[in-house]
Formats: sequence, C-alpha cells, structure tokens
Amino acid sequence: MRIKAQIAMVMNLDKCLGCHTCSITCKNVWTNREGAEYMYFNNVETKPGIGYPKNWEDQEKWKGGWKVKDGELSLASGANKAVRLMKLFYHPDQPELDDYYEPWTYDYETLIHSGRKNHQPVARPRSLITQKRMEIKWGPNWEDDLASGESARSDHNLKKLGEKIKLEFHDLFMKYLPRLCNHCLNPACVAACPSGAIYKRDEDGVVLISQDVCRGWRHCVPACPYKKIYYNWKSNKAEKCVLCYPRLENGLPTVCTDTCVGRIRYMGVIFYDMDKVEEAAKTESAAHIPASERGIFLDPRDREVQKAAREAGISDAWIHAAERSPVDKIIRQWQIALPLHPEYRTLPMVWYIPPLSPILKHVEAEVYLPDAADMRIPLEYLAQLFAAGDVAVVKNTLARLLEMRTVMRSKETKEPVPAELSLHEAEYEAMYRLLAVAKRRDRVVIPAGLQAETHEKLRELQGSAGYVCPGGC
Repeated sequence: MRIKAQIAMVMNLDKCLGCHTCSITCKNVWTNREGAEYMYFNNVETKPGIGYPKNWEDQEKWKGGWKVKDGELSLASGANKAVRLMKLFYHPDQPELDDYYEPWTYDYETLIHSGRKNHQPVARPRSLITQKRMEIKWGPNWEDDLASGESARSDHNLKKLGEKIKLEFHDLFMKYLPRLCNHCLNPACVAACPSGAIYKRDEDGVVLISQDVCRGWRHCVPACPYKKIYYNWKSNKAEKCVLCYPRLENGLPTVCTDTCVGRIRYMGVIFYDMDKVEEAAKTESAAHIPASERGIFLDPRDREVQKAAREAGISDAWIHAAERSPVDKIIRQWQIALPLHPEYRTLPMVWYIPPLSPILKHVEAEVYLPDAADMRIPLEYLAQLFAAGDVAVVKNTLARLLEMRTVMRSKETKEPVPAELSLHEAEYEAMYRLLAVAKRRDRVVIPAGLQAETHEKLRELQGSAGYVCPGGC
C-alpha cells in the first residue's frame, strides 16, 4: 500500500446559480496577460449544450483520455510511440480558435473621441488577435440559460440517447455544470506530453506544467478529454488550471471556491492507495469506474492508515485535515457524488453531487425516487454525464439525497422516519448540515504548508517566485 494525499473538490450542482463569478475571478487572477484571452480555466456551462470548447465531450473527434485494449491502458490519441512520433510536429486533433472563440474588445476610442454627430456613435467589436473589426459569432457563455436551442439539441450526451429525450418546450430541462481541471489520478495529459513538462505534484496531487520545460508540442491539448489545457499563442506554451497552488500552500482554498456565491464547492484532503490506481482505471465496465475509484480511497481515521501515512512522510497536519475533510465524507463515506465522464478513465478528483429534480411528488407518494418521467432532469441524461450511461448508478446516488430530505422533513412534520435507510439517521443530519448550512471552515479544510519532507525540495526547485506559474509570472 502506497498512501498518497490529494487535494480534491466536490461541487453540489443543486446549489449552482450560474452566476459565473468563479469564471470571472479565476480569469482575473490567472489569465490577465496577452495570449490567454480565450482561456477559461474555470467555466460554467449550461446543459444540455455543446459546451466550451465546442463539443468537447465528443471523444470520437478529439480522441482524449484512455482506452483499454487487451487489458492494457493506452492513450486514445495514440496507442504507441510510433503513432505519437508521427504526430509530433503536426497533431490533427487540435481544437481551433473558433472552437473556443475569437477574443474581442470594443472600439471605445470611437465613443471617447467622436465629434458632434446626428447619430449616437457605436463601439464596434475588434479582434484581440488581428486587431481588425469582426462579427461576434460565439463566446464562452453563448449557451447561457439555453440561449441557443440549436446548440442544446447538438449536445453529445443527447445524441447518445437518440429519440428517447426530446427538447419540446413542455419537457425542457437545464442545469449548470461548472468545470475546471480535474487534477486526475491517471492524467492523460501527463502521459501524452513529449517533453515531460506536465507532472503531478507528489505532495498534494496538483497537476502542473513547467513553463521552462514546455516546448509547445500541444499533444496535451487533445489528450485531455475535458479540454482544460490551452495553448498560449503568444508564449507558445501550454497552460491550465493550477488549482491555485500558492493559496493551497498557505491553507487557503482556490479563488473559485472562495468567491462562489452559491457556496457549492467543497475542498479537502483525501487519502488514496497509489498501487490501485492503474487497476481502477482498467475497470472493464466504465459504469463501475466511480465505484472502483472510490474503492482506492482510504479511511483517514483508521489507525493503520494513519501509521502508513506517517511512514510515507505525510505530516500530522495533513492527517488531521483528512480526518475532517468534507470531500472524504461526501465521496467515500456517504457516496453522494460522482465524477464527470468516468469513461475517460483519467480518475478525476473533482466530483459532482448530481442535481435533484422537484421532489414534492416523491414526498407525497412516500416513495424514495420518482420515475425518470417524473424528474425534470431525465436520469438517462445525468447517467451520460456521471455514470457512463448506467442509470442505476445515478438513481442510487439521488436516492440517498432524497432519503436525507425525507429524514429532515420528518423532523419538521413529526412523521415517522422510514425504516429502510441506507445510512444512520445521524449521518443524514450531518449530511444536511454540510450540504445546506455549513460554514466556510466546514466546507474547506486545507492544511497550511506542504508535507515536511517536500517543503525544502520544492523551495529549492521553485525559488522564491515559483517556476511553474503560467506565463512565467
């Protein structure tokens, strides 16, 4: 057993407002320089929709993530070194600028210096790339609140369901999906990088790109199935979300977590067994991958696990943080969260609590879960996002959330608590407090400082400024 500690995140989709505050604050902090205009390390998509960049979920086109053949893992973008070598100087599966959007500004000088006219002057859009006037056709939030019905119908997940779900007005549904780099346990971007610039930090699991080593081969961009690595056209380097690692080292959460208006984000330490990562990624049925990944997580309260963690160089501060971790409770103990597209086999460490539909009918009928036809968001659609199409996985997750609401409602109505509960009643009360009314100190438990034996090593490697900062800032 090789114990590793990872900073992980859970997002409660029932509480996301779609306000994009996380996107704005992240972009202000990390992409405020030339060449990074179209980069959104953190974005909020409206689902159904094609997302950002366009159709990022279509791995038949992008060939991202991993695939299993003859019991062995291989990159979907290239099964062997010869194939990848042929693509070294030209990789055909790259997203283009139009798949993101051509960044623009407005000709404000026209408004400021325009002389006296009979008509109001207009500030026309100008491209930040070519500096020429342009017509705006797409943007990172173009689909916000189902603004474009046609793109919603082009959702890759809906296409898999065929005619089973129709977007008629009376059946219309939507939800918000915040996305960032998942800092996976089995990251395809790390394996695809020809220069070895991308690496996963041993001390907290954050995946970073060394700007000194990156040569701009761009193999990481198609290899990432979530399309959360970007190519900076100005610096000729790859960039991505760094999980605000300078803040983590000081015991602070990411900027997106700290500024989230809906308080949907939970961050904490989770322990896992490194020896079982490959086995979990090779799980034959993609629908079983969430359970397999959950199976490699370790109980931080177990004395044997704590002993092994100390032997592995994990400090007491990290062990105590793991014991109080909200992420460990949500993912491992209560099992009410799921990873996004587990079929990519990267074992993401950003998990999601799937959204519930209106449940009044469920309470009145005294059943734990309504049929898919009674749910505003079809279970089949959620299963495409979080369970590789297995409806039962999503149904079991939602059932536990509905049990929580039933238990808490019984306390108000004085009705008897259902006899058949999957967790103890006290667990549901703790679940309610964490998901509904928790303070920041309960939603975010991050130990200040790095693990003792790696601190000096990192200081020596990074210097005072830190050499892995995007853009060399």
